[in-house]
Amino acid sequence: MNSKVDLIHLKIIQAVDRHGTLTAAAHSVCLTQSALSHSIAKLEHLLGTPIWLREGRGIRLTQVGSYLLSVANRVLPLLQHAEDKLKQIAQGERGTLRIGMECHPCYQWLLQVVSPFLALWPDVDVEVKQKFQFGGVGALLDYEIDLLVTPDPFYKTGLYFEAVFDYEQVLVVAKTHPFAGRRFIYASSLRDEVLLTYPVPIDRLDIYTQFLNPAGVVPKSHKTNETTDIMLQMVASGRGVAALPRWLAEQYRASLPLSLVRLGKNGIAKQIFLGIRDGDRQVRYLSSFIELAQQLRNFA
Repeated sequence: MNSKVDLIHLKIIQAVDRHGTLTAAAHSVCLTQSALSHSIAKLEHLLGTPIWLREGRGIRLTQVGSYLLSVANRVLPLLQHAEDKLKQIAQGERGTLRIGMECHPCYQWLLQVVSPFLALWPDVDVEVKQKFQFGGVGALLDYEIDLLVTPDPFYKTGLYFEAVFDYEQVLVVAKTHPFAGRRFIYASSLRDEVLLTYPVPIDRLDIYTQFLNPAGVVPKSHKTNETTDIMLQMVASGRGVAALPRWLAEQYRASLPLSLVRLGKNGIAKQIFLGIRDGDRQVRYLSSFIELAQQLRNFA
Protein backbone atom coordinates (compact mmCIF):
# COMPACT_ATOMS: atom_id res chain seq x y z
CA MET A 1 0.00 0.00 0.00
CA ASN A 2 1.43 3.33 -1.08
CA SER A 3 -0.79 5.60 1.01
CA LYS A 4 0.76 7.53 3.86
CA VAL A 5 0.13 10.57 6.01
CA ASP A 6 2.71 13.27 5.37
CA LEU A 7 3.74 16.06 7.69
CA ILE A 8 1.90 18.61 5.53
CA HIS A 9 -1.35 16.69 6.02
CA LEU A 10 -1.01 16.99 9.80
CA LYS A 11 -0.23 20.70 9.50
CA ILE A 12 -3.27 21.25 7.27
CA ILE A 13 -5.65 19.40 9.60
CA GLN A 14 -4.34 21.31 12.62
CA ALA A 15 -4.60 24.61 10.74
CA VAL A 16 -8.19 23.92 9.66
CA ASP A 17 -9.12 23.08 13.25
CA ARG A 18 -7.51 26.28 14.53
CA HIS A 19 -8.77 28.70 11.88
CA GLY A 20 -12.11 27.18 10.91
CA THR A 21 -11.93 27.93 7.18
CA LEU A 22 -9.91 26.57 4.30
CA THR A 23 -8.85 30.06 3.23
CA ALA A 24 -7.35 30.96 6.61
CA ALA A 25 -5.84 27.50 7.03
CA ALA A 26 -4.21 27.63 3.59
CA HIS A 27 -2.69 31.03 4.38
CA SER A 28 -1.25 29.79 7.69
CA VAL A 29 0.54 26.84 6.04
CA CYS A 30 1.66 28.89 3.02
CA LEU A 31 -0.49 27.06 0.44
CA THR A 32 -3.17 28.17 -1.95
CA GLN A 33 -6.66 27.01 -1.05
CA SER A 34 -6.68 24.90 -4.21
CA ALA A 35 -3.42 23.18 -3.28
CA LEU A 36 -4.66 22.55 0.26
CA SER A 37 -7.90 21.01 -0.97
CA HIS A 38 -6.08 18.90 -3.55
CA SER A 39 -3.63 17.58 -0.95
CA ILE A 40 -6.40 16.46 1.41
CA ALA A 41 -8.52 15.07 -1.45
CA LYS A 42 -5.59 12.92 -2.53
CA LEU A 43 -5.11 11.65 1.02
CA GLU A 44 -8.83 10.89 1.34
CA HIS A 45 -8.66 8.91 -1.90
CA LEU A 46 -5.68 6.90 -0.69
CA LEU A 47 -7.28 6.25 2.70
CA GLY A 48 -10.70 5.55 1.21
CA THR A 49 -12.51 7.73 3.73
CA PRO A 50 -13.33 11.46 4.15
CA ILE A 51 -11.31 13.56 6.60
CA TRP A 52 -13.76 16.41 6.94
CA LEU A 53 -17.30 17.34 5.89
CA ARG A 54 -18.58 20.73 4.86
CA GLU A 55 -21.38 22.18 6.97
CA GLY A 56 -22.53 25.45 5.42
CA ARG A 57 -19.48 27.68 5.46
CA GLY A 58 -17.81 25.63 8.14
CA ILE A 59 -15.99 22.31 8.25
CA ARG A 60 -16.50 19.37 10.60
CA LEU A 61 -13.83 16.73 11.05
CA THR A 62 -14.89 13.12 10.65
CA GLN A 63 -13.81 10.44 13.12
CA VAL A 64 -10.73 9.84 10.95
CA GLY A 65 -10.04 13.58 10.81
CA SER A 66 -10.38 13.90 14.58
CA TYR A 67 -7.92 11.07 15.08
CA LEU A 68 -5.42 12.67 12.70
CA LEU A 69 -5.87 15.96 14.58
CA SER A 70 -4.97 14.25 17.87
CA VAL A 71 -1.87 12.83 16.17
CA ALA A 72 -0.97 16.26 14.81
CA ASN A 73 -1.33 17.86 18.23
CA ARG A 74 1.14 15.34 19.67
CA VAL A 75 3.61 15.04 16.82
CA LEU A 76 3.95 18.61 15.53
CA PRO A 77 5.05 20.17 18.86
CA LEU A 78 7.58 17.37 19.30
CA LEU A 79 9.01 17.96 15.82
CA GLN A 80 9.12 21.70 16.41
CA HIS A 81 10.97 21.13 19.66
CA ALA A 82 13.40 18.81 17.86
CA GLU A 83 14.08 21.49 15.23
CA ASP A 84 14.60 24.13 17.91
CA LYS A 85 16.88 21.82 19.87
CA LEU A 86 18.99 21.05 16.80
CA LYS A 87 19.42 24.76 16.17
CA GLN A 88 20.35 25.27 19.82
CA ILE A 89 22.90 22.46 19.64
CA ALA A 90 24.38 23.95 16.49
CA GLN A 91 24.58 27.39 18.06
CA GLY A 92 25.45 26.08 21.50
CA GLU A 93 24.44 29.23 23.31
CA ARG A 94 20.82 30.16 22.52
CA GLY A 95 17.49 28.72 23.57
CA THR A 96 15.17 28.19 26.52
CA LEU A 97 16.02 25.97 29.46
CA ARG A 98 12.79 24.40 30.74
CA ILE A 99 13.28 23.17 34.31
CA GLY A 100 10.88 20.79 36.03
CA MET A 101 10.68 20.71 39.83
CA GLU A 102 10.04 17.43 41.63
CA CYS A 103 10.31 18.67 45.20
CA HIS A 104 8.91 21.65 47.08
CA PRO A 105 12.06 22.89 48.90
CA CYS A 106 14.21 22.53 45.78
CA TYR A 107 12.80 25.82 44.50
CA GLN A 108 14.73 27.86 47.07
CA TRP A 109 17.89 25.98 46.15
CA LEU A 110 17.25 26.51 42.44
CA LEU A 111 17.14 30.29 42.83
CA GLN A 112 20.79 30.24 43.92
CA VAL A 113 21.79 28.64 40.60
CA VAL A 114 19.48 30.48 38.19
CA SER A 115 20.83 33.94 39.01
CA PRO A 116 24.48 33.29 38.01
CA PHE A 117 23.31 31.12 35.10
CA LEU A 118 21.28 33.96 33.58
CA ALA A 119 24.25 36.28 33.96
CA LEU A 120 26.55 33.76 32.26
CA TRP A 121 24.11 32.93 29.42
CA PRO A 122 22.33 36.17 28.40
CA ASP A 123 20.75 34.55 25.32
CA VAL A 124 19.20 31.63 27.20
CA ASP A 125 15.83 32.03 28.93
CA VAL A 126 14.71 29.94 31.90
CA GLU A 127 11.24 28.52 32.48
CA VAL A 128 10.41 26.71 35.72
CA LYS A 129 7.55 24.24 35.55
CA GLN A 130 6.36 23.07 38.97
CA LYS A 131 3.30 21.24 37.65
CA PHE A 132 5.58 18.22 37.09
CA GLN A 133 6.03 17.57 40.79
CA PHE A 134 6.37 13.81 41.28
CA GLY A 135 6.01 13.03 37.59
CA GLY A 136 9.13 14.68 36.29
CA VAL A 137 10.78 11.68 34.66
CA GLY A 138 7.83 11.29 32.31
CA ALA A 139 7.97 14.99 31.45
CA LEU A 140 11.69 14.66 30.71
CA LEU A 141 11.20 11.64 28.48
CA ASP A 142 8.29 13.35 26.68
CA TYR A 143 10.40 16.46 25.97
CA GLU A 144 8.12 18.69 28.03
CA ILE A 145 11.10 19.82 30.11
CA ASP A 146 14.86 19.84 29.51
CA LEU A 147 16.15 19.45 33.06
CA LEU A 148 14.65 17.85 36.17
CA VAL A 149 15.46 18.87 39.74
CA THR A 150 14.78 15.93 42.07
CA PRO A 151 16.01 14.32 45.30
CA ASP A 152 15.03 10.89 43.96
CA PRO A 153 16.66 10.06 40.60
CA PHE A 154 15.07 7.35 38.48
CA TYR A 155 17.80 5.72 36.44
CA LYS A 156 16.39 4.78 33.07
CA THR A 157 17.93 4.24 29.65
CA GLY A 158 18.22 7.57 27.87
CA LEU A 159 18.43 9.67 31.03
CA TYR A 160 21.47 11.06 32.88
CA PHE A 161 21.44 12.21 36.53
CA GLU A 162 24.15 14.17 38.29
CA ALA A 163 24.29 14.76 42.07
CA VAL A 164 24.90 18.45 42.67
CA PHE A 165 24.07 19.14 46.32
CA ASP A 166 24.36 17.12 49.55
CA TYR A 167 22.10 17.84 52.50
CA GLU A 168 20.62 16.29 55.62
CA GLN A 169 16.92 15.89 56.35
CA VAL A 170 16.23 17.02 59.94
CA LEU A 171 13.32 17.47 62.30
CA VAL A 172 12.35 21.09 62.93
CA VAL A 173 10.68 21.86 66.27
CA ALA A 174 9.88 24.95 68.30
CA LYS A 175 12.54 26.08 70.77
CA THR A 176 10.08 25.35 73.58
CA HIS A 177 9.46 21.79 72.36
CA PRO A 178 10.76 18.91 74.54
CA PHE A 179 12.92 17.74 71.61
CA ALA A 180 14.73 21.09 71.37
CA GLY A 181 18.39 20.73 72.29
CA ARG A 182 18.50 16.98 71.71
CA ARG A 183 21.22 15.66 69.41
CA PHE A 184 18.84 13.16 67.80
CA ILE A 185 15.51 11.39 68.29
CA TYR A 186 14.25 7.88 67.58
CA ALA A 187 11.29 7.21 65.30
CA SER A 188 9.19 6.14 68.29
CA SER A 189 9.50 9.69 69.64
CA LEU A 190 7.09 10.91 66.92
CA ARG A 191 4.16 8.70 67.96
CA ASP A 192 2.61 11.55 69.93
CA GLU A 193 3.48 14.34 67.51
CA VAL A 194 1.59 16.27 64.83
CA LEU A 195 3.75 15.93 61.71
CA LEU A 196 3.63 18.75 59.17
CA THR A 197 4.74 18.02 55.59
CA TYR A 198 4.26 19.24 52.07
CA PRO A 199 1.23 17.75 50.24
CA VAL A 200 3.20 14.82 48.86
CA PRO A 201 2.26 11.11 48.76
CA ILE A 202 3.63 9.35 51.82
CA ASP A 203 5.71 7.02 49.66
CA ARG A 204 7.66 10.07 48.46
CA LEU A 205 8.33 11.53 51.93
CA ASP A 206 11.74 10.63 53.40
CA ILE A 207 10.47 11.08 56.96
CA TYR A 208 8.19 8.10 56.30
CA THR A 209 10.21 5.93 53.89
CA GLN A 210 13.56 6.25 55.69
CA PHE A 211 12.54 6.86 59.30
CA LEU A 212 8.98 6.09 60.41
CA ASN A 213 7.98 3.16 58.17
CA PRO A 214 11.06 0.98 58.90
CA ALA A 215 10.27 1.36 62.61
CA GLY A 216 6.54 0.74 62.15
CA VAL A 217 5.71 4.14 63.65
CA VAL A 218 2.73 6.36 62.77
CA PRO A 219 2.56 9.93 64.11
CA LYS A 220 -0.48 11.04 66.08
CA SER A 221 -1.55 13.28 63.23
CA HIS A 222 -0.29 14.21 59.76
CA LYS A 223 -1.14 17.61 58.27
CA THR A 224 0.04 19.15 55.01
CA ASN A 225 0.91 22.66 53.89
CA GLU A 226 2.22 23.86 50.52
CA THR A 227 4.06 26.89 51.91
CA THR A 228 7.33 26.57 53.82
CA ASP A 229 6.82 29.93 55.54
CA ILE A 230 3.41 28.96 56.95
CA MET A 231 4.57 25.47 57.87
CA LEU A 232 7.46 26.83 59.94
CA GLN A 233 5.27 29.51 61.51
CA MET A 234 3.06 26.67 62.73
CA VAL A 235 6.08 24.76 64.03
CA ALA A 236 7.38 27.85 65.86
CA SER A 237 3.97 28.29 67.51
CA GLY A 238 4.03 24.72 68.80
CA ARG A 239 1.38 23.30 66.47
CA GLY A 240 3.49 20.50 65.09
CA VAL A 241 6.93 19.38 63.93
CA ALA A 242 8.30 19.21 60.39
CA ALA A 243 10.99 17.33 58.50
CA LEU A 244 12.95 19.60 56.15
CA PRO A 245 16.42 19.92 54.61
CA ARG A 246 18.82 21.35 57.18
CA TRP A 247 20.00 24.09 54.78
CA LEU A 248 16.42 25.28 54.29
CA ALA A 249 15.49 25.19 57.98
CA GLU A 250 18.67 27.09 58.88
CA GLN A 251 17.52 30.02 56.73
CA TYR A 252 14.49 30.49 59.02
CA ARG A 253 16.24 30.22 62.37
CA ALA A 254 17.27 33.86 62.37
CA SER A 255 13.64 35.01 62.30
CA LEU A 256 11.81 32.15 64.04
CA PRO A 257 12.40 30.35 67.38
CA LEU A 258 13.25 26.96 65.90
CA SER A 259 15.49 24.06 66.87
CA LEU A 260 16.87 21.36 64.55
CA VAL A 261 17.15 17.73 65.63
CA ARG A 262 18.81 14.83 63.80
CA LEU A 263 16.53 11.98 62.69
CA GLY A 264 18.18 8.92 64.21
CA LYS A 265 21.78 8.57 65.35
CA ASN A 266 23.18 8.73 61.85
CA GLY A 267 20.68 11.16 60.38
CA ILE A 268 19.08 11.01 56.92
CA ALA A 269 21.52 11.97 54.17
CA LYS A 270 20.02 13.21 50.88
CA GLN A 271 21.15 14.77 47.62
CA ILE A 272 19.64 17.00 44.96
CA PHE A 273 20.09 15.60 41.47
CA LEU A 274 19.79 17.24 38.07
CA GLY A 275 18.45 14.97 35.36
CA ILE A 276 18.65 15.50 31.60
CA ARG A 277 18.19 13.37 28.50
CA ASP A 278 21.40 11.57 27.68
CA GLY A 279 21.36 12.95 24.14
CA ASP A 280 21.31 16.54 25.46
CA ARG A 281 24.56 16.27 27.38
CA GLN A 282 26.41 18.07 24.58
CA VAL A 283 24.14 21.14 24.79
CA ARG A 284 26.53 23.72 26.20
CA TYR A 285 24.15 25.70 28.38
CA LEU A 286 22.73 22.52 29.93
CA SER A 287 26.16 21.25 30.91
CA SER A 288 27.01 24.75 32.14
CA PHE A 289 23.94 24.77 34.42
CA ILE A 290 25.02 21.47 35.98
CA GLU A 291 28.57 22.76 36.47
CA LEU A 292 27.27 25.92 38.16
CA ALA A 293 25.09 23.85 40.46
CA GLN A 294 28.07 21.74 41.50
CA GLN A 295 30.18 24.85 42.17
CA LEU A 296 27.44 26.22 44.44
CA ARG A 297 26.77 22.95 46.27
CA ASN A 298 27.80 24.53 49.59
CA PHE A 299 25.76 27.70 49.18
CA ALA A 300 23.82 27.16 52.41
